[in-house]
Amino acid sequence: MEKTIEDPPTSAVLLDHCHFSQVIFNSVEKFYIPGGDVTCRYTFTQNFIPRQKDWIGIFRVGWKTVREYYTFMWVTLPIDLNNKSTKQQEVQFKAYYLPKDDEYYQFCYVDQDGVVRGASIPFQFRPENEEDILVVTTQEELETLQSINKKLELKVKEQKDYWETELLQLKEQNQKMSSENEKMGIRVDQLQAQLSTQEKEMEKLVQGDQDKTEQLEHLKKENGHLFLSLTEQRKDQKKLEQTVEEMKQNETMAMKKQQELMDENFDLSRRLSEKKMIYNALQREKERLEGENDLLKRENSRLLSYMGLDFNSLPYQVPTSDEGGAGQNPGLVYGNPYSGIQESSSPSQLSIKKCPVCKADDICDHTLEQQQMQALCLNCPICDKIFPATEKQIFEDHVFCHSL
Repeated sequence: MEKTIEDPPTSAVLLDHCHFSQVIFNSVEKFYIPGGDVTCRYTFTQNFIPRQKDWIGIFRVGWKTVREYYTFMWVTLPIDLNNKSTKQQEVQFKAYYLPKDDEYYQFCYVDQDGVVRGASIPFQFRPENEEDILVVTTQEELETLQSINKKLELKVKEQKDYWETELLQLKEQNQKMSSENEKMGIRVDQLQAQLSTQEKEMEKLVQGDQDKTEQLEHLKKENGHLFLSLTEQRKDQKKLEQTVEEMKQNETMAMKKQQELMDENFDLSRRLSEKKMIYNALQREKERLEGENDLLKRENSRLLSYMGLDFNSLPYQVPTSDEGGAGQNPGLVYGNPYSGIQESSSPSQLSIKKCPVCKADDICDHTLEQQQMQALCLNCPICDKIFPATEKQIFEDHVFCHSL
């Protein structure tokens, strides 16, 4: 199987050495010759079940996290896990993917959760020489192997110390996560208590880390929903602010309209007061004219009785309607009792009017001037009251009051 472009699953969680024995590497050489393919053989223990995303990587001795692999190969799942012959598996690393230096490396089996399930003894990539062919029999060579072994033990100790340091750093990170995320605080406290009191439950904590990741993804989704809800609320708030602004504008326009109506009402009230004053004045004028009319009636009766005439026996009667009354004096309600006599005696004198200035019988300049003045004035058709042409509104109100 060739190396694929897809990266293998890894994890930043600290390693638990108790899992390293679940996959056992067999027939691992002390060194491999550069330029050739390398076959890695391994065996599954009884309680270990491989999964689809498991992989085997080549790591430089002293590695600290599974992300520091040099190269890797995907594991091929056996067809029947219950068959004993399937326990023995192997993968082949192509030569062009292998390291080119003489550092010490080892095989590591990593499951799809990023947890190391097995590690091989260290080996090197270097050319074969005669010393490697000879069987180690001398004391000097034994002392050399012991020195290499001590170096490896020192590197293992350094790796363990680094893991312990990483453990302390992860504890501090867990404390920061508990302060930043209130919803996961209780769970983080429980995990922190378990990390400090029960080292035997490390595997449960690794599984718990996966649960925390799922919870964190869930919280991210909830955060996204809350953000969308907040965005919608902000939109609604903006709409409300626009509505309030429109209401304020409408209120301002309504107040302006109300002020205009109040001004118009005030103007109408003023005009109504003026009309009432005119009406009262006209009413008083009417009462005065009625009093004068009564006086004229009594005077007419007295004159008729003095002349020995009866009002009903006169040839001219007062018209019962407005017909023919346009030429009568509007100040006399019952007409002029002498009009009939005057018409019968000298009818031509009624149609001839003399100029009050020059006493001329014909039309003169004074008469024309008087007619022009009348054209510039407004005469009440009822009471003959004269108004200037500029006071047309007062004239119309005056005429209107006669109909009240």
